[in-house]
Amino acid sequence: MAEMKNNKKFTERAAILMEALPYIRQFAHQTMVVKYGGHAMVDDKLKRSFAQGIVLMKYIGLNPVVVHGGGPQIKEVLDRMQITSQFIQGMRVTDTQTMDVVEMVLGGKVNKEIVALINQNGGKAVGLTGKDGQLITAQKMKVFKSRGPEDPPELIDIGMVGEVVEINPEIIKTLENHDFIPVIAPVGIGRRGKTYNINADLVAGSVAASLKAQKLILLTDVEGVKDKNGKLIPTIQLKQIPQMIDDGTIQGGMIPKVRCCQEALLNGVEKAHIIDGRVEHAVILELFTDRGVGTEIVKD
Repeated sequence: MAEMKNNKKFTERAAILMEALPYIRQFAHQTMVVKYGGHAMVDDKLKRSFAQGIVLMKYIGLNPVVVHGGGPQIKEVLDRMQITSQFIQGMRVTDTQTMDVVEMVLGGKVNKEIVALINQNGGKAVGLTGKDGQLITAQKMKVFKSRGPEDPPELIDIGMVGEVVEINPEIIKTLENHDFIPVIAPVGIGRRGKTYNINADLVAGSVAASLKAQKLILLTDVEGVKDKNGKLIPTIQLKQIPQMIDDGTIQGGMIPKVRCCQEALLNGVEKAHIIDGRVEHAVILELFTDRGVGTEIVKD
């Protein structure tokens, strides 16, 4: 009886591997851009499983590119320095002093920790910011506030917060061709050399589009996109997005994430995924199992 149970366990493990086979074959040599953020960046067990997943992707022939956030880590340093943060429309107002902290934390501490973790688990990761090789050209983001139906909107200055103008994929492709894993901090540079703090989701979407990636994967702290009854929506078609936003199915902080995926798909990315980064090995489960662990956004 014990031998039969052991055989069943082995068979189940083999079945899991065989389930992954068609996906491994389909995605071989394809680029996958993964936005790494949220709880997966602060929980030690999840951090390790994320790094292992990225290394596994590289070993079986995929080309993972990691773009990371770092909001909680930035807040921690700002608090220690007694610098108060202000947010307008979800964006951190970034003066010169705050920008110095953002660049130090994202391009230094957080980026190098991710690189080290991937390398410790058998990968070859290289850390980058948008300043390296003119990777991310940015411009100042313009934020407007409505002043009523009779008045023009008011332009609000939120400091050194940027939006992507252009991605130069040459350095990423060079690293991929030499079996390195790029890890990108969302700091961009203006045409006159000014540094900008950019939302990591926006950077990930722009990087994925510039590389014509097979997939864009956004790690979040929720299961994915849910319907009005709180049930996970496994698949959303591109054409459904405007109506789902209008009727309130997609709302709040999920709107910019879905719009990021929408823009990526309209600019050459094959498929986008919004997945729960609190699930151990979430990226691997989404890529290599039939069910997945989040919401996929497809063109049709």
